[in-house]
Amino acid sequence: MTITPSADQITLLQRLRSREALIGVVGLGYVGLPLCLTYAEKGYPVLGLDIDNGKVDSIRSGASYIEHIDAERIQSARSKGLLDATTDFKKASDVDALILCVPTPLNKYREPDLSYIRSTMESLLPYLRAGQVLSLESTTYPGTTEEELRPLVESRNLEIGENFFLVYSPEREDPGNAHFNTSTIPKVMGGSTANCTEIGVALYEQAISEVVPVSSTQAAEMTKLLENIHRAVNIGLMNELKPLADRMGIDLYEVIRAAATKPFGFVPYYPGPGLGGHCIPIDPFYLTWKAREYGMHTRFIELAGEINTAMPAYVVQKTADALNHQGKPLKNSSILVLGIAYKKNVDDMRESPSVELMELLRLKGVDISYSDPFFPSFPLMRKHSFSLRGVQLTRETLESFDCVIIATDHDQFDYLLIEKSAQLIIDTRGRFLPGSNVVRA
Repeated sequence: MTITPSADQITLLQRLRSREALIGVVGLGYVGLPLCLTYAEKGYPVLGLDIDNGKVDSIRSGASYIEHIDAERIQSARSKGLLDATTDFKKASDVDALILCVPTPLNKYREPDLSYIRSTMESLLPYLRAGQVLSLESTTYPGTTEEELRPLVESRNLEIGENFFLVYSPEREDPGNAHFNTSTIPKVMGGSTANCTEIGVALYEQAISEVVPVSSTQAAEMTKLLENIHRAVNIGLMNELKPLADRMGIDLYEVIRAAATKPFGFVPYYPGPGLGGHCIPIDPFYLTWKAREYGMHTRFIELAGEINTAMPAYVVQKTADALNHQGKPLKNSSILVLGIAYKKNVDDMRESPSVELMELLRLKGVDISYSDPFFPSFPLMRKHSFSLRGVQLTRETLESFDCVIIATDHDQFDYLLIEKSAQLIIDTRGRFLPGSNVVRA
């Protein structure tokens, strides 16, 4: 049976496909800002919404607050009249599409924290209207869109799939990746109804090179979790093999590079001091939590989480052993941590294992310092507090520390200088070959 589309659906499809639709992006962080710029660069008018006055003021002044986002992109979009930003959520009634890019962390019990989604929806709810599409991009457990967002939308007497359209499309940002950006990474998307899916495709197909529709919002939510669980489990495997290879006198990085020459059936993953970022350390536990509702336990996910979470402590023990070998105690030693971002070449510290490593060292009585080209002073964080300024790397500085730990291997570091000057190097990233002053951890 053919279903006649509603007038609201026809109008919204036309506005999206003609790029006349006003796109509203809620949350102007590492996901939201690139998305704003991508739509503006495709010719859409865009309105960014955020509770942070600093971000809004930066956009309006043409300044970038994210390292890998060029300020010229913001200035160009502003000069063409295609980008504006506001803290006034009443403006949500003006937009045709609302795309939510807000955080979804874990609480202290490692359970999903949907408070950002809920508070955002509470702010938007009075301004939702017929003829809009709402897309959630925040990573979350399967069922969130239908269980959390749909009842709120329907409480406004809006009909999902008739005069209001609800979709889920997980973000796939990879800050610092020179090969892919927001517009070239395929976009998975699932709608609450078939009509919602059609609207969702129209929303994204003009700005993203490939849209991948799936059968439901739940399937799209599960897709994002699978992507990050795949990475977490495989990195956990490498982190489990690292101590074993170390005891066997085998260079695991050499082994991984050799295995990666196989042109099929193997994907290289690398060990490190732990997991960081807004996805891999957090997202798998969304599914672990949801699985309990169905009486099931996700043992692979939980085991990988245990292994990855234990890596900072492993690095501390390797550091203590290496110092002891030189006749120095860990307590009262001076240690320089290189790199506090969660991965190299980005200015993002969310869930950084480097910071957890610094906390553990501080608890052991270490005189701790750090150096990171992206953070001249240690930023304010919810969980951690260090009143430190970054150390400039010189021969004299490096020589003055009992130990240098390579925690995040930014390309900007002078590794030849580090190797020649440091008394002891604890290498968690495989930048150096083991040697007289280099210990892998």
